[in-house]
Amino acid sequence: MRIRPLLALLGTAMIGVFGASSGAVAAPAGPQPIIGGDTVSSAPWAAAVLSNGSFTCSGSVIAPQWVLTARHCISGTMSVRVGSVNRTSGGVTRTVSATYTRSDLALMRLSSAVSTSTVTLANSNPPINSTNSIYGWGMTCYSGCSASTVLKTATVRVTSNSVTDAYGGQAIRSTRINGNAWRGDSGGPQFYNGQQVGVASTADGQSIQNYGSVAYNRAWITATAGV
Repeated sequence: MRIRPLLALLGTAMIGVFGASSGAVAAPAGPQPIIGGDTVSSAPWAAAVLSNGSFTCSGSVIAPQWVLTARHCISGTMSVRVGSVNRTSGGVTRTVSATYTRSDLALMRLSSAVSTSTVTLANSNPPINSTNSIYGWGMTCYSGCSASTVLKTATVRVTSNSVTDAYGGQAIRSTRINGNAWRGDSGGPQFYNGQQVGVASTADGQSIQNYGSVAYNRAWITATAGV
């Protein structure tokens, strides 16, 4: 199994740069019925993360002037589109004036505030075997697909809270129930009981995904963004 960062960028310099290899990954047989899951009709807190004007990652609005995403998404001139489930249109766009990182989490301070709902951040990790939801604009099949234009969601089951993200921070591992994260879902949120517990970091593209723990980084988020 090869665990890879979930960037939408497909250049060989980015693929697998943080992954630890323990064998080859066999591609699933054709597109899966985020891979699998469902499209989302409304998510005003969702943020499409752009690097040099091109979509690269997913994220979430945690305060009027702050977006949470993955550290490995930060590159070039950053901006976001918020308030639309379509990553190419609608909502509003903002440039990013500053970024702050810890583990595989990144806080992006926007050039000006946005008027939209925000996520609630968790103070503890989700229980083992709990059912969680993940969100993102990632690829809809293992290979040969572009990132989804419309935000998607999938249901996963937590299997561990003691693995690591792409930068060695604590992470939450889950397996697919009706879908799984893949490239482009990086930085997207994982929710348990209505609170964001994780930030998409790495995955194998088939069933396993590791999300950087919000609880592990909670004090840093509060100190940096005030939430």
